[in-house]
Amino acid sequence: MSAAELERRYRRLLAVHPWEHRRAYEEEMVTVLLADARPGQTRPGLRDTVDLVGAGLRARLRVGARGFTEPAWVDAAAVTGVLLALILCAAAGRNVLDQLLVDPSLPPPMRGVGPDLVDWLRVAGWAAVAVTALAGLPRVAAGLAWVGVAGWAVLVGPGVVDQPTYVVDTLPQFVLAVVAAAALTVPAPPRRAPAVLGPRRLAALVAGPVVALALLELNRVTSPLFEVRDGLTSYQSLYGLEARSELVIWLYVAGLGAAALAVVVAVATLAAPVRRRIAVLLAPVAALALVIDTTLAGWSVSTMHMGHTIPLVPAQWLMLVLVPPVTFLAGVLLVRRREETLRMLALGRAADRERPAG
Repeated sequence: MSAAELERRYRRLLAVHPWEHRRAYEEEMVTVLLADARPGQTRPGLRDTVDLVGAGLRARLRVGARGFTEPAWVDAAAVTGVLLALILCAAAGRNVLDQLLVDPSLPPPMRGVGPDLVDWLRVAGWAAVAVTALAGLPRVAAGLAWVGVAGWAVLVGPGVVDQPTYVVDTLPQFVLAVVAAAALTVPAPPRRAPAVLGPRRLAALVAGPVVALALLELNRVTSPLFEVRDGLTSYQSLYGLEARSELVIWLYVAGLGAAALAVVVAVATLAAPVRRRIAVLLAPVAALALVIDTTLAGWSVSTMHMGHTIPLVPAQWLMLVLVPPVTFLAGVLLVRRREETLRMLALGRAADRERPAG
């Protein structure tokens, strides 16, 4: 009875190993482990437990890493790296233009003093990432992207204590940078993204962020001054867009929607395995932004009105740290399960076709 119980528990520990490894070596490993057991032993020893679990986790990491070298992951990573570099470059460019172009709705004391060196470096850095990735220099692009990630950690990270609101507001962009750097780090043939996208999709990916940036800046510099005439305001606003009439605002919305649609269509028309993986790579950013906008909305408003910093508790910081990797891993598992299901269905249909009639 003790031997059967010990064997059952050893097999439970061996479940940490990948299925392929267990299929080849499980029986041999169980035989060796039982032969080395003490008389009457019913539980694995601490050393055996640590060795088996550690070896299983290392094996799973190796299998998972090999999985990301599959052609579909390579193509998705190449496209995602370029797309996010363009988006981050546009975001940095907007920050520079906000300081260079005068907003007429702001009084002179509230207008910016101009971009500093860090602002210009952000624009140049992410532009260089996109250009080097498209030019067939993936290692250079990945290195520059990781420099951008490190720069955020050095410049913004210390604000966790005294400027948590600013840190939380910039976290989605930081996760975008991490995803871009990680995607560009995946080994890929030179100029893989242009090859996967083709000229039209690539043009849409470049034009989308540029057009969106141009429309947002045009709206900002033409923003009307607040006026009251006969008790009525001649000022329209919608999610940061400002104009004198509702029609003009909806024209801006249509233009921004068209820019976003161009990018979405370019990605959606890729092969299904590639676009599914691009969605998985982008999901952590969307999940984090959703958590910040919902879970921390009350904290942000309270911090704004209290006049002093309200620190986040460790559980909230832990939530913000865990949401992106957990979302990514969940997406990877869902994609694998879906594609395994599709593969089994395809095998079943093939077997039905080969089965003789009657």
